[in-house]
Amino acid sequence: MQKHGFSTFGIAPATAPPEREARLRHWLSIGAQGEMDWMAREPEKRASPAGLWPEAQSVIMLGLNHAPEFDPLALLENREAGALAAYAVRRDYHDVIKGRLKALAVDFVARTGAEVKVFVDTAPVLEKPLAAEAGLGWQGKHTVLVSREFGNWLFLGAIYTTLPLAPDTPETDHCGSCRRCLDICPTDAFPAPYQLDARRCIAYLTIEHKGAIAREFRAKIGNRIFGCDDCIAVCPWNKFAQGARDARLATRKDLLHRPLAEYAMLDDAAFRALFAGTPIKRTGRDRFLRNVLIGIGNSGNPALAASAGPHLDDPHPLVRGAAVWALSRLLAAEAFAGLARRHAPAEMDEHVREEWELALAELALAELTLAETGAGTA
Repeated sequence: MQKHGFSTFGIAPATAPPEREARLRHWLSIGAQGEMDWMAREPEKRASPAGLWPEAQSVIMLGLNHAPEFDPLALLENREAGALAAYAVRRDYHDVIKGRLKALAVDFVARTGAEVKVFVDTAPVLEKPLAAEAGLGWQGKHTVLVSREFGNWLFLGAIYTTLPLAPDTPETDHCGSCRRCLDICPTDAFPAPYQLDARRCIAYLTIEHKGAIAREFRAKIGNRIFGCDDCIAVCPWNKFAQGARDARLATRKDLLHRPLAEYAMLDDAAFRALFAGTPIKRTGRDRFLRNVLIGIGNSGNPALAASAGPHLDDPHPLVRGAAVWALSRLLAAEAFAGLARRHAPAEMDEHVREEWELALAELALAELTLAETGAGTA
């Protein structure tokens, strides 16, 4: 496996325990997948490899170590710089893993004559449960795969095959009483251990969610402008992981600690050029700028209002709405009201108009509360 660039592998059966599909259907029934509609398509195929491909007899699960050479939590300390998930400041892992899976599959077929199908986030496959069954690790209380050798830092790929192979022994859960991953989550995305509500997850909100981010989550997002590593990075099992040495997964150092003000200047062409080859490019400039403007609003630095102001005239309402919120957090009430008088009357999008109305109402309430507090003190 190392010949093809993988760090670890194991064998899982193609059949799935009945409770896996039941858990998946319950998760979907409460809408915890949010806008990830593909998760709800054909759950019987997602729950079981044999459901997706009846001829499958075994699943070869492969893991690629991508432990970062830096502390992701340290990126949160400078609120004027954008924090990007560790996996995102590298070449898109889909491209890296798929090429290696195909090369391995060619060798496997040549030696065995068996049929194969390869997957890396390209079909209804539950990679983490399959990896746990194959002995690569266990799903922690944050639902991410945890390895005793690689911590939380494994990219996963799967090869389904018609060849019957002896399955490996599933890894034992070693989380014990630890709940660091649950307690660190800024948005309380874990209603219980081993359960994730994606609708509250910052990774989902900043990457998958297409609309405006709910106001209740914005301040909690901080400067996380693409993904969130908190629950992963805090896990004590990471101390056993070694930094990635793979040249194709080298960290883009130019994307670490980059000022939010610089990101705010990106037009579509500049966005595509900067993030070419990374997972960030797939999210698109408008959603990314939405996240950047939320980060600017959370920066606490009024000087960054100069970076948000021009986006009140952005062509996309998603960006305009985020700019309104950011400026309401950075400017004094009088200055913000002046912007509202100039921009709000011409706004045609109902959601952006609502952002103006809510921001003005919140600032008015804050002024009233301050006045009452001052009067009471006097």
